[in-house]
Amino acid sequence: MVQSNTRQRSPSQELSHIDKKPRLDVETDAQSQASHNAPLTDEPMKAGESSTPKQNPDQKKPAQGQKQKKNSKRKKVKHALPDLCSPEDVISRDVFALLGEETVQKAVEEGLDWNSPFKQKDEVELVVSEMCSSGDSLSIAPAPHPPWIVLTPLALPGEKIRVRIYYNSRLYSRADLLEVVKPNPTLRDMNRVKCKYFGECGGCQYQMLSYETQLDLKQNVVVKAYKNFSGLPGSSVPTVQSTIGSPLQYGYRTKITPHFEVRPKDIKAKDSIEPGTKPDWLRIGFNKVNTKFVMDIEECPIAAPVINEAYGPLREKIVENIFTYKRGVSLLLRESLELSPTSVSTTTDTLPKADSDITMDTLSKDMEKKVCITNHKGTVRERVGDFLFEYGASSFFQNNNSVLVPLTSYVRDAIFPPSSSTPSDPSGSASSNLNPTHLVDAYCGSGLFAITLSPYFQTIAGIELSTESIKAAKRNAELNNLPSGKCSFLEGDASNIFTTVQSFPRSETVLIIDPPRRGSDEKFVDQMIDFGCSVVVYVSCNVHTQARDVGMILRKSQEKMKEKGKEYVLESLRGFDLFPQTAHVESVAVLRLIDSPRPVDVTQS
Repeated sequence: MVQSNTRQRSPSQELSHIDKKPRLDVETDAQSQASHNAPLTDEPMKAGESSTPKQNPDQKKPAQGQKQKKNSKRKKVKHALPDLCSPEDVISRDVFALLGEETVQKAVEEGLDWNSPFKQKDEVELVVSEMCSSGDSLSIAPAPHPPWIVLTPLALPGEKIRVRIYYNSRLYSRADLLEVVKPNPTLRDMNRVKCKYFGECGGCQYQMLSYETQLDLKQNVVVKAYKNFSGLPGSSVPTVQSTIGSPLQYGYRTKITPHFEVRPKDIKAKDSIEPGTKPDWLRIGFNKVNTKFVMDIEECPIAAPVINEAYGPLREKIVENIFTYKRGVSLLLRESLELSPTSVSTTTDTLPKADSDITMDTLSKDMEKKVCITNHKGTVRERVGDFLFEYGASSFFQNNNSVLVPLTSYVRDAIFPPSSSTPSDPSGSASSNLNPTHLVDAYCGSGLFAITLSPYFQTIAGIELSTESIKAAKRNAELNNLPSGKCSFLEGDASNIFTTVQSFPRSETVLIIDPPRRGSDEKFVDQMIDFGCSVVVYVSCNVHTQARDVGMILRKSQEKMKEKGKEYVLESLRGFDLFPQTAHVESVAVLRLIDSPRPVDVTQS
């Protein structure tokens, strides 16, 4: 969707929106540090300066033990290493790779890995080396600085940029982009940008890039994730296939959550603002780049059209009632098919009951009007191919409807590859592991994979922690007229799912895993390997935790299934672009159980 109020840019104005007011000019150093969890002690010390903070003369001197404990705690925070697969860990791996192993090792041995050559607010010109998995750029600090990396948003490889440092970490610093001094004309085209807030709003990173370039960058993120986090040799990781793009690159997002803060404490009287106007202190929108400060945003080009249509009137209503709010609010706007009066729930704690008089034919004809749901307790209806889904407005469901058919079709074709016969039909004609008959859907949510794949399996079992999601999954099975008893949805921990499917034939069972960002865990992997289903499809919104888990699965299968002569192999790996214009990529990994290669007896050779 192209905004009607997007201004045409002259060549001299193309980069003007990036020359934004630096974040450090609108917040104090203390606020900056707090918003990024950055201890002030990360700032390099001046010559002769003590590492012990100055004590307030009016403050009582702590006892010796207390002082040592406090200093020890401060030192621990300063040098704390990031958790495995955390965003900071992902950045660190890219930083170390760019610097090189020898350089990193030398800095660690000399105790210089936390000794930044920059202070806060230092300005420096850099040449961008490459892109980080986070979507930011990585630049090597120029001589005479020691080997050090600067992480900057909205810059591209080969560009000369001017930045301002605001945070120092281990072997790298974060910086605000002040100016693109020399752009990369091959990659950057500001005429592609369709949002007047791009460069200030933290929501999108890639609007200046061609869509082909965006997909290439996301493919590389998957490649690096498996190199950095799987612990697998290169021979065990197949070539990462090209990223499957979204049919819609704008106007695709079916859910947004803009927010606003309560009025400042010094604003008390309602008559302090002119009726019908929005006060300057009221900002309704999303966070600025690299900050927690809300910026006022009137529309979002990546959001579905019906959402933008509802967002304007909702903003006006907030302005009218701003003095009734006691605290800040996170709004919800979600695209939905319009529900018919006969299926609208009259309660707020349950989903509507299935209406036996409503058929799929009438639904497909009468329910296609798009509406925007703004009630957190409301019900959303969505069509994915030939299937309908209903779920609570606050529940999880993928936020790009246009890519769900390609995604679920890809998963189906991965389970039933072209080399096999046609997918097993509900009559149960298939009997080999090439044509599985049973499906286990772990982390099933509202039943997306279980229900869209239901035509190809005899029996399906789904499990999910969320009570509301299980209610929705059962409702969706009814809504799509699935035979009674074909699908069972149980509330519980995914790690215990295999106790409920012991009757499933192992060689004819497929497992789909679609966990939250933190990924799965060792308990689940152990039970999965003990069960030994023929195919595992791991769908992930965090390719880094997926790589970690897939590596664990392959290693444990070699150890635990040795006696059975079986092991899992990673058959294919591919990214999906559910969020165009952003750095985010989803990933689908397909694992298949095969006969283990027999070890060569070197004594007989």
